[in-house]
Amino acid sequence: MHEITILVELIKMIETAAIENNIDEIDTVVVQIGEMSSIVPRYMMEYFPNAAEGTLLKNSNLKIEMIPANGLCHHCNKVFKIIKNKGKCPYCEADDWEILSGMEFILKEIVIRNSVEPD
Repeated sequence: MHEITILVELIKMIETAAIENNIDEIDTVVVQIGEMSSIVPRYMMEYFPNAAEGTLLKNSNLKIEMIPANGLCHHCNKVFKIIKNKGKCPYCEADDWEILSGMEFILKEIVIRNSVEPD
């Protein structure tokens, strides 16, 4: 399960940036995962609490946004959703295409926990 390794490296990167910027707590980490990437979102969600244990992210939430797999048909030059259309262009039925999106793994956002103390 390479998701654990990805999570550990992601948490290290975020923790380093948080320390450099004097941030004590992180509320939410938002990542984007492509539909055709080899990363399984369910495993990322499942393993995140254990990977974050003992770090600045121990009380953080992980939010995942999926990036659709889009392809450009080489036959008719139209963009289509690869997974939804099972790898065939819905406009001309060709299966000669290139992937435009859907392989990504992006750290989109780090939401800092509001540490304002009440009066």
